[in-house]
Amino acid sequence: MANILVVDDELGIRDLLSEILNDEGHQVELAENAAQARAVRQRLRPDLVLLDIWMPDTDGVTLLKEWSAAGHLSMPVIMMSGHATIDTAVEATRIGAMAFLEKPITMQKLLQAVDQGLSRGIPKKPPPSVLASVVTLAAHTPAPAQTSPVRCEPVGPQSVQSFSLEKPLRDARDEFEKAYFEFHLQREGGSMTRVADKTGLERTHLYRKLKQLGVDLSRGKRSA
Repeated sequence: MANILVVDDELGIRDLLSEILNDEGHQVELAENAAQARAVRQRLRPDLVLLDIWMPDTDGVTLLKEWSAAGHLSMPVIMMSGHATIDTAVEATRIGAMAFLEKPITMQKLLQAVDQGLSRGIPKKPPPSVLASVVTLAAHTPAPAQTSPVRCEPVGPQSVQSFSLEKPLRDARDEFEKAYFEFHLQREGGSMTRVADKTGLERTHLYRKLKQLGVDLSRGKRSA
């Protein structure tokens, strides 16, 4: 069991990560901004920190720099964001972050990153080869193309869906995920057990995801 600090200004994210990590036997402390994170780090001396990049008072990269300059970066730090760029990820890695997770965070990637962080212990500056690989990835990442909306026609009773590629990534992803879960709910007659099995999610995580996306849970039952 480890002491893990979760820093995120979104209540839903804090609750979800706390629930997952508690289920794994970890002790979790929560902070919604940099001020609370400083206080918890000083009091708890956590074994690992999950740190959101975009926060209202002080952003996560600035807080990471602060801890690094003061010699307080004595624990692995995993950065999280739904809007960060490659440059931001490279900067955080240079400062001392050991990993970067893109939101929405899957349970598998979260637990894998946490296990790796706890096994490594106190972070070290990444070797030049690691930074070079990240920079190379950024240099070869193609710019997003201007394309027309994509039509998705799943097999089964679901109606044709249309997704616009011109929307922000998070909005487009949420739109697709909502249609994806509605399709499975309709096909499985509203059975959460079967949908959880089909999508590879635990029931608790599935309920939270559906609520977050605004999925009508009674739709599948009515169709059945």
